[in-house]
Amino acid sequence: MVKVQSWVWSRYERLWSAFGSRRFTRDEAVDVLRRFEGSAFSEDSVNVLLSEMRKAGLLVVEADLFDSRKKIYMLRPPQSLRDLLSKEDLTRADLEALMKRAADLIRTRVDYEFILILLFLKHVSDKWLVEYNQAYQEALADGLSPEEADKEARSAVYHDFVLTDECLWDNIRRDPNRLAENFSRALKVLAERNPELQGVVDRADFIRFAESRENLEILRQLVELFSEKRLYDVSPDILGDAYEWVLRYFAPEKAKEGEIYTPREVIRLLVEMLEPKPGEKVYDPCCGSGGMLIISYKFVEDRFGRNEASKLFLYGQEANPKIRAYCKMNLYIHGIRDADIQLGDTLLYPKHPLGFADLVLANPPWNQDGYDEDVLK
Repeated sequence: MVKVQSWVWSRYERLWSAFGSRRFTRDEAVDVLRRFEGSAFSEDSVNVLLSEMRKAGLLVVEADLFDSRKKIYMLRPPQSLRDLLSKEDLTRADLEALMKRAADLIRTRVDYEFILILLFLKHVSDKWLVEYNQAYQEALADGLSPEEADKEARSAVYHDFVLTDECLWDNIRRDPNRLAENFSRALKVLAERNPELQGVVDRADFIRFAESRENLEILRQLVELFSEKRLYDVSPDILGDAYEWVLRYFAPEKAKEGEIYTPREVIRLLVEMLEPKPGEKVYDPCCGSGGMLIISYKFVEDRFGRNEASKLFLYGQEANPKIRAYCKMNLYIHGIRDADIQLGDTLLYPKHPLGFADLVLANPPWNQDGYDEDVLK
């Protein structure tokens, strides 16, 4: 099988969304790619791209009948590439192996939040591009011009999250020397355009992280590692398990810092004992990375179906802003968008009214100072 680099494949997808199987010129390809990539676009890269696509069998090249000095291009349709490209669905083992390689890169030198954020952003970016391409083709079929179709396909109604070109993975990684700046900018814009992600994806300081040459090289290797896989069609369960794998892998080290990871087997036992049902309110006052809430949701989904699971109301509170961010990303990756996760110390500053929930599950932090009887009165 022909191995196609991810940057080539992503641009093939963009060109296919614009031209489909009709013929186009180099100048037309330049216009499409410039529209997608904005200021990061380099026209010099187009010749290299067309050459790589031809070598990979993605592109047919013909002479222009009216000008032999020029060439006409035509893309091979995606369905005809199955014998050429290895694009098998990712399995749980595939993603866990990817997470293990990422963990080996950072070990204990770098906070694992960078792995979680990269996983989240790669998934969101890949999924947005697929949603865009589908909406763009439908808009063209409805008679819109390419410019109108582009504007329509970027509309929030087609996407889980609003992304701009600078938030797209391949645009971020294009310049290896500006990875930190590009990630910092992308996450800031992503949070600005999606208020529910404020304080979630924009917490990690990539610029400070990459101040040392060693860390910059770690970041570069992490980015290349995640670029090997397409994460748009991975099921929430498999993607969520990969996210959970990272939390579990680093749990012993983080326990020394007060971050306690509750084994999922224990949570499943608690949930099975309580048997949450659609319409009930489930509350975790010390929700950590969200395991209690996610497994409650999955219990209802497995027993009653996805539509009924959406009727389960999930609430949580977490005192640590960083852990709350992990929780919200974990919920999003598992396909849960409407959980109410508040920030603050539940004992001192509860954000939910007493007695509001039908079910309460918690693994509270034990033996911590600062909660004597006088304080809690």
